Amino acid sequence: MDSGAPAGDHTPTKGNTAMRKLGIVALGAAAALALAGCASGGDAASEAEPETGDLRVWLVGADTPQDARDYLVETFEAENPGSTLTIEEQSWDGLVDKLTTSLSSSDSPDLVEFGNTQAPAFTSVGALLDISDEYEALGGDDLLPGFVEAGSYDGAFYAAPLYAGARVVFADPAYVSEAPATLADYVAQAKELAADNDGKSGIYFAGQDWYNALPFIWEAGGEVAVPEGDGWDAQLSSPESIEGLEMVQDLMLNASVAPKDGDNAEPWTPYCEGDAIQFSSPNWALGLASGCETENAPAAPFVYALPGADGGAAQAFAGGSNIGVSAKSEYPELAKSALAIILSDEFQTIYGENGLIPAKQSLASTLGDSPEAQAFTAAAGSAKLTPASPNWAEVEASRVLEDFFVKIAQGGDVAELAAEVDEKIEDILNG
Repeated sequence: MDSGAPAGDHTPTKGNTAMRKLGIVALGAAAALALAGCASGGDAASEAEPETGDLRVWLVGADTPQDARDYLVETFEAENPGSTLTIEEQSWDGLVDKLTTSLSSSDSPDLVEFGNTQAPAFTSVGALLDISDEYEALGGDDLLPGFVEAGSYDGAFYAAPLYAGARVVFADPAYVSEAPATLADYVAQAKELAADNDGKSGIYFAGQDWYNALPFIWEAGGEVAVPEGDGWDAQLSSPESIEGLEMVQDLMLNASVAPKDGDNAEPWTPYCEGDAIQFSSPNWALGLASGCETENAPAAPFVYALPGADGGAAQAFAGGSNIGVSAKSEYPELAKSALAIILSDEFQTIYGENGLIPAKQSLASTLGDSPEAQAFTAAAGSAKLTPASPNWAEVEASRVLEDFFVKIAQGGDVAELAAEVDEKIEDILNG
C-alpha cells in the first residue's frame, strides 16, 4: 500500500495517457512438434520442454510481509525447476508512469501489482493478459468482489485481488474507550477532544486527505461521479455531497491541527508523538500505532470502525491492490504459476496474520477474533471503491482532489469549490 501512503491509498503522480497507445498483445502458446516415426516402424514422441525462465515480479511498497515473499520465491522455484523468481520492489510514487512505460516495453516485468483504483487504467488498454480462464482456479466467487470488478474490463478478467485494507479509526485509549454511535457523534467527539486538549488533534485530518473524506460524502447520500449515458457525471456539488463535505470541513477546521496543505502518508507519527488523539487509516497501520518508540508513547490504540450516519459501519474507502500478468511477459505460463501461488490459501493466510485483508473472503478468520480484527471485518463489510472509470487514474494523477480538499481545509466555500472540481473531474473522465 496507497504510496508513500499505505497500500490502497495509491496515489499516482501522472495519468495514463501514454498507456492508451498500447495495442492489445496477442499471446499464443507454442505447439508441440510431433516427430514422424522412423523407418523401423517405431514411434518416437518428443514432448515440449517445460517453460523455464527468470520471472520478475513487481510488488509495491513494503506491505507484503517478508514471510510471504519468501514463501512465493521458495514455492515457485520448487514447483518450476530450472526457473527463478525475483521480486523487484517499486514505490507508489510515480507508479502509474513507470508501469505505463514498462508494460509497453520489450523488457516488461512479468507480474505486476498496482492499486485497486489504478486497475481500470491498465485493464482497459491491453496492457495485461486476459486471465479469465484462471478465474475459478484462483478462487472464483471467493475472491473479493469489489476487487474482481476493479480488475475486470468488458467482460474479461485481467487482474486478481492481492489484498485489501479497510479504513478504521485508531484512538488513544487514555481518551477514547468506546466507539461513537453515529457519524455525527464521531464529529462531535473529535471536536470536543480537540477543544479539551489544546494543541492536539481530536482526529488527525490533513488537508490533502480525500480518502478519509469519502465516507462523509457517501454516508450523506452523495457520490464522487456516476455513469451517465456514454460518460460520467461528477456529483461532488450535489446537495447530498455538500452535506458530507461540510462535515469534513468542520473536522478539518475545528478538530484537527494537521497541516492544512499536508498529506496523510503517516498519520501514526503524530499519534505516536502525542499530537493526535485519533487518526483514520487502513487496518495495516495497527502495528505501527501499537509499536510507538517515542518518549511517553501512547498505549496500543483502541480501534473501531468509522460509524455510519445511522449507526453500524460507514461506507469507507477500501484500499488495497490488484495483481496481473503483463501482456508482454516473456513467460506467461510461469507468471500464471506464480499468480496461483499468490492466491493460494497459504500465501494469503500470511497476509491475514499480518493484519492485511486476504483476497479470499473465506480467509477473513485469519485476521483473528480480537476486537481490532472485528473492527477490520466490520469496516471491510461496508467498504466502497472509487468510480470504476478507465480514466480514474488520471483523476488521481491530476491531484485535483488534493487541491480541492486543501482549499476546503483552508476554509473555502464548499459549494463553489465543489462546482469547480466537478467540472475538472468530468473533463478528465469524459476526455
